Amino acid sequence: MPHIRGDASVTLKSLSKIKHVRAFTVRGGGADYHDQGEGHWIDNHIATPMSRYPEYRQSRQSFGINVLGTLVVEIEAEDGTIGFAVTTGGEPACYIVEKHLARFLEGRSPLEYEKIWDQMYFSTQYYGRKGLVINAISGVDLALWDLLGKLRQEPVYHMLGGAVRDELQFYATGARPDIAKELGFIGGKMALHHGPAEGVEGLKKNIAELAEMRERVGPDFWLMWDCWMALDVDYATRLAIAAHEYGLKWIEEAISPDDYWGYAELRRNVPRGMLVTTGEHEATRWGFRMLLDMECCDIIQPDVGWCGGITELLKISALADAKGKMVVPHGSSVYSYHFVITRHNSPFAEFLMMHPGPTEVVPMFAPQLLGEPVPVNGRLKASALDAPGFGVTFNPDVATHRPYTH
Repeated sequence: MPHIRGDASVTLKSLSKIKHVRAFTVRGGGADYHDQGEGHWIDNHIATPMSRYPEYRQSRQSFGINVLGTLVVEIEAEDGTIGFAVTTGGEPACYIVEKHLARFLEGRSPLEYEKIWDQMYFSTQYYGRKGLVINAISGVDLALWDLLGKLRQEPVYHMLGGAVRDELQFYATGARPDIAKELGFIGGKMALHHGPAEGVEGLKKNIAELAEMRERVGPDFWLMWDCWMALDVDYATRLAIAAHEYGLKWIEEAISPDDYWGYAELRRNVPRGMLVTTGEHEATRWGFRMLLDMECCDIIQPDVGWCGGITELLKISALADAKGKMVVPHGSSVYSYHFVITRHNSPFAEFLMMHPGPTEVVPMFAPQLLGEPVPVNGRLKASALDAPGFGVTFNPDVATHRPYTH
């Protein structure tokens, strides 16, 4: 990939226009949906919508969670400055970026991110609206914010209004909340291992795992469950009620993201004080408006690489703020940190423990990103985000492939 540079002498009046948009694929590494190796905790008998089929129960890779791979979007300005971002989407998303979306950026000022987003979304609405197309739009939008920050020599969070606190605090998602506690995190979220197809015995195993972890971490440490769309309302209700005595803080993404009515029912069903959270696989202000208007959850969890990018996340967050709901984005490293540090209704952040164990804190998008900050004792100073743009560079040792051009 070309060298990334910025020029501190650039003024807004003379801000360089966009010259090229390019899209690449990467295999291996990245965060949880990218392409992890065998034996990783994040691929080990996790309850999924495919768990009803025994042959796809043990591994998410068996049914194809890693088939798309990483999407890298690169936007080059006329002065040679390059902004980039990584998300999921792989080769199909590359096609969308190169053959469709690039026309709305090249020759334009990066300051026009609102108009660019609007044109990308409505030009693709007839085949988009969610999923892969919004992943592609999100990647473009994040790369655009990265470019704008580098041209202005400002970190993204400064352009979003500045920090509202001095540091971020994190909970950790991984298989070992007890180790997360030792590492200074405020809580630990575990993957649910057994779904409805495994019956009452599976439910008992889930509760036994929670009870054991509560014994390890003590009474005050947060414990949460990520159910990854695997359950139905009845099973999720029984699970939540059984988990209540062990102080489960929240039950996350328990059912299909399209079942707004089911989420509203589940929120009515869970024990008083337990939170219902979802939104990792929701997209755009319209999808989150459904979750909020129908009182489906207590916390929304958009992924900035899938919901529409920073430009759309700002609108989603405003909707949640008006409803008095928290926004705690799905773990996406610097792409969410720059947002969370600027919002009062985002009081903490998620850190995905991407160490296979997971027993160590390692960069979430390794080996793809260089300069990626990680929490120390469960905290990250705002000053760690002070480099221009999102503050990271793409690792030149990682092989990229550009399957399409325009």
